Amino acid sequence: MSLSEKTEALSPWFHNIHLPDGTQTAPDHFLGDFPGFKWDKIKDAIPEDLSGWSVLDIGCNAGFYSLELAKRGARVTGIDLDEHYLKQANWVAEQFGLDEQITYKQMQVYDLAHTEEEYDLVWFMGVFYHLRYPLLALDILSQKTKQLMVFQTLSLPGREEMGVPEDVEFHKREIMKSDAWPSMAFIENKLAGDPTNWWAPNHQGIISMLGSCGFKVTGMPEDETYIAVKDKTLYSCLDTWNYSEYLSAIGKDWQQEVMKKIKK
Repeated sequence: MSLSEKTEALSPWFHNIHLPDGTQTAPDHFLGDFPGFKWDKIKDAIPEDLSGWSVLDIGCNAGFYSLELAKRGARVTGIDLDEHYLKQANWVAEQFGLDEQITYKQMQVYDLAHTEEEYDLVWFMGVFYHLRYPLLALDILSQKTKQLMVFQTLSLPGREEMGVPEDVEFHKREIMKSDAWPSMAFIENKLAGDPTNWWAPNHQGIISMLGSCGFKVTGMPEDETYIAVKDKTLYSCLDTWNYSEYLSAIGKDWQQEVMKKIKK
């Protein structure tokens, strides 16, 4: 079976991947050369040499980003729920001779709470707004990221920012109606015909949520995409009062775990 025939047999494709012989997996993609045009805007915002880096690609689909990161020398773990996409991803990795450098797993992002691995770079694009429990996922990933996160989400229009006050007086909540107040719109039914589109945060909301998880936004290489660096001067909320809430949410014995932390 030729590459073009195998590509057709594995269709439909959401990632248009240019295979080594020039064959494209989705040449007529409704978004164009997707996600290649997005990668072209982001690629210079991350290190060109990722040798020795471990990378987690969440919602990896057919593995376009996994491939590009592996080409830079990283060892990549890609996770996705869709068995069809994972079958595509494994096949594509073989075509590039990168199948020993990339590992694909069928997992929920929440499953990562029960693994021990940490990653130098977490690639978290196109998933956040599809999650029913998005901030829980971000909390989990804050515990798995050692250096850098590339974060992308559907968002509300606008780039308004503000200095968020340390405290808001009970009778001065009007400030929360400001366009720049960190917020997230809930999508009750569908957006663009997709019932899995649940949330659309605003710009300041993204910055603030990442900050509450210990990340500092250092750049935006393209619209809705954030480069977030793990910042040791920022305390994740898991370092403070609600650590027990997080442990309970991921199904761990919070009393036992809190005692372990105190003893350390």
